[in-house]
Amino acid sequence: MQPRVLVISPVHNEGAHIAGVARAMAAQELPPARWVVLDDASSDDTEAVLRGMADEIPFLTVLSSADAPDLEDAPDRLARAAAPRAFNRALATVDWREYTHVMKLDGDISLAPDYLATLMARFAADPELGMACGDLYEVDPDGSERRLPIPPTHVHGALKCYTNACFSAIGGVQNRLGWDTIDETYARMHGYKTRNFGDITGIHHRHLATADGVLRGRARHGECAYIAHFTLTWVAMRAVKVGRSRPRGIGGVAFLYGYVRAAARRVERVPDAEFRRFVHRELRGRILRAARLRPA
Repeated sequence: MQPRVLVISPVHNEGAHIAGVARAMAAQELPPARWVVLDDASSDDTEAVLRGMADEIPFLTVLSSADAPDLEDAPDRLARAAAPRAFNRALATVDWREYTHVMKLDGDISLAPDYLATLMARFAADPELGMACGDLYEVDPDGSERRLPIPPTHVHGALKCYTNACFSAIGGVQNRLGWDTIDETYARMHGYKTRNFGDITGIHHRHLATADGVLRGRARHGECAYIAHFTLTWVAMRAVKVGRSRPRGIGGVAFLYGYVRAAARRVERVPDAEFRRFVHRELRGRILRAARLRPA
């Protein structure tokens, strides 16, 4: 069956990048069946740029915040989970069940021309694959490209693609911080594989976790780890690794601080005991594998 990909892009103040992102989408060897872009109250020209390009891209639908239904979740608890909320608002305007795949794409990522075609071939080759993405690269000030390293089973939240069956099984995307770890954990709980592939790529034009400051982004990631029931042992080890990236040292401290602060504030965690047990089993396995690979 020919894949029919629904792409959802919640965007906010992406005027500097969105035209290039749209041109890259229009150049896909396998274009999506539909691309819904929701402008989430941008204060720049993001929406105007998109509407100016809509006639050139037949599968593009541009929505403003007023065009999408509001969600019933309490806004104070979910205020910082803007991306999944905007994603779900846009998703509510279409019947995603009509498509073979659902993809979330951020408004600052340009895909290589063969991205969707190659990704769909990977899904077709492995019926157990439920969620996948390619590699992300960032462009440094000197013009060099730098790959964003992630574990092989993690799928970047900025360009996730789900099969219809997997998306249905996990209940879609949750409106909470940590959604992009929660969804792939539930996918594996339901027997689906989650993968990223290094031979298909996207360019991330705005560096990771810099939308509201790098250190705030690191602390938010630490809070996400707490919400997803990651253990303090794993978080401490992860903080050391995060501290090796820029800003060196203090980035790891911010990550650990976000986790500890969330614990002190008793932030709501995923209210599912089986989810917690599954996460802990996976983390134990990862820690043991890392210990075996470490030189004596």
